[in-house]
Amino acid sequence: MLHDDEVRRFGSRVARVLATTPGFRTDAEDACQAAWLEFLTCHSQIRDRDRLGAWLTTVARRHAIRAMIRRTRATYLPAPDEPSPETTLLDDERAAALWCAVAELPERARRLLLLIAHHPELKPAELAAEVGISPASVSKLRRRYLDQVRRKLEIQGFHHA
Repeated sequence: MLHDDEVRRFGSRVARVLATTPGFRTDAEDACQAAWLEFLTCHSQIRDRDRLGAWLTTVARRHAIRAMIRRTRATYLPAPDEPSPETTLLDDERAAALWCAVAELPERARRLLLLIAHHPELKPAELAAEVGISPASVSKLRRRYLDQVRRKLEIQGFHHA
């Protein structure tokens, strides 16, 4: 196991990385705790103790992404003006179809599109780091994944304006 000074050092490092990452501030503390719990359950399986800080940071970041995705699924912000019930129903139907189409994509595609949709302030390098891809491929993959979603929606009878 770890000594107290190692726990403090790694804990503050992981917390600092998450707290400075846009979109993760809300979930930083919970993600850090989840990473430590995961460490406690599988510490004997970690091969390179010198990379423990990087391992903890990666695990905490993944927990933060999962929490952010769960939170965004549950969050619905109404439009500022009062739309008609018909408009609301049609908008809800389109949104449900959109997110169902996104849910059918592979994990990496879902994560990239969720981050782009809910955190437009993230730069390509930040998106790439969170999804685990090259920064140069963010734009190409974004276009490819959006085209896949568009085709799925067109098959269901939705057409973009």
